[in-house]
Amino acid sequence: MLVITRREGEEVVIGDPHKPIGIVRVAGIRGDRVRIAFEFPREIQVHRREVADQIKVEGRSPIVGKIGRPEDGAAEPQAEPEPEPQTDAGETGGGTGGGAC
Repeated sequence: MLVITRREGEEVVIGDPHKPIGIVRVAGIRGDRVRIAFEFPREIQVHRREVADQIKVEGRSPIVGKIGRPEDGAAEPQAEPEPEPQTDAGETGGGTGGGAC
């Protein structure tokens, strides 16, 4: 696993820099929350861990909404509502929580 440090607005290029597979950008930081923007071709699936785990269990990929760039005339992507914290008997909530895909 590669771990790097980036500031707000900085990017990571995935793949060949001359023809990248995609770009990951730190879109914003507020307190302990980090907004991350992913720019990948539509055919490459990008999921939050909890969604990926759900897909593995259910065996299908839920379609949440269309992804597009506003300058292409597409609607602004809508974030999924954050899931309610789940706790097991005797445990308290915590963890990293949701956010946009």
